[in-house]
Amino acid sequence: MDLSYTPDEEDFRARLRDWLAGVLPALPPKPSPDDWPGRRAYDLGWQRRLHDAGYADVHWDASPTLRLIFLEETERAGAPYVGANFVGLLHAGPTIAAEGTADQRARWLPPILRGEEVWCQGFSEPDAGSDLAALRTRARRDGDTYVVTGSKIWTSHAEVADWCELLVRTDPSAPKHRGITWLALPMDAPGVTVRPLRTLAGSAEFAEVFLDEVRVPVANRVGDENDGWRVTMVTLSFERGTAFAGEVVACRRVLAELAVEARKNGRWDEPALRRRLGRLNAEFRALWRLAQWNVSAAEASGGVPGAGGSVFKLRYSHARQELYDAAAEVLGPDCCDLDRPWALERLSSLSYTIAAGTSQVQHSIIAERILGLPKGR
Repeated sequence: MDLSYTPDEEDFRARLRDWLAGVLPALPPKPSPDDWPGRRAYDLGWQRRLHDAGYADVHWDASPTLRLIFLEETERAGAPYVGANFVGLLHAGPTIAAEGTADQRARWLPPILRGEEVWCQGFSEPDAGSDLAALRTRARRDGDTYVVTGSKIWTSHAEVADWCELLVRTDPSAPKHRGITWLALPMDAPGVTVRPLRTLAGSAEFAEVFLDEVRVPVANRVGDENDGWRVTMVTLSFERGTAFAGEVVACRRVLAELAVEARKNGRWDEPALRRRLGRLNAEFRALWRLAQWNVSAAEASGGVPGAGGSVFKLRYSHARQELYDAAAEVLGPDCCDLDRPWALERLSSLSYTIAAGTSQVQHSIIAERILGLPKGR
């Protein structure tokens, strides 16, 4: 497989670099991590700048290779992360683009691209654990609406979201993977209650969401009734296949910064630490190549990442944790000072082997879909 870039792709890279160099110095200061209304406004403002410059649709309408170049260059330049736009741009939006009707694409995609609406993800449930298909939130059909009752947990950005990509059970009598439906839930609907959750790192980008007889129009269903598991696999393929690609570039930047810090404070003289940083450098270079391979494979198969995304997500999750463990080694006792660089990131890295499907789930996907091993009983 050819992983090199074409002249047109390199021209796209050069134009993007020039634009970033001009626009980034003029950005306003970032709001406090606890100011989620402020962070929402900041993130939407950045998305609007991308839209006005012609880069907003790179996540969907551009080729996967251009998408990878975009992620690489924005991370290298220190551009704002997608933030509150994460679910809309990288999960719900691509899913609607791939599975939605023409009316649904016209209604939901332009506001995401223009930086006007925020989405959250309502997949996980308190009693389901890692078994997403064990969800219990019920949706009863009543004419042209579904009446939804249940709860979700770890709902990303729910407190500032306009819409939620919501998984519900529409046929309790069906096998658990076949009775699920994918809905777009308006977060201002009567009966929706949001309760923010504070993480170990002190942030509150997750929430519990309680749904009490919430009415959702049938027109908000993406895909057929009871076909939500297949649609969800499309969503998760984006989440695991390409959504973390830009973060590999960020981790490589952190690794370089760690080497500089280690030289300053004398830790560089420790051979074991140098070996550790060298191995991590090789690890992230390999992960970047794997990301390139995944987007090339997605491009060849119509734009939707495949099971190879699970290989990437599995290894990246652990490599990120190892990176910030190395950061703690470089910092020494200062690693407990949350005001020091990398301290908060070390705490947040602990979630990566759980978020977007646990490492155990990724092992099962790789075993069954790539290696062809039988399903466990």
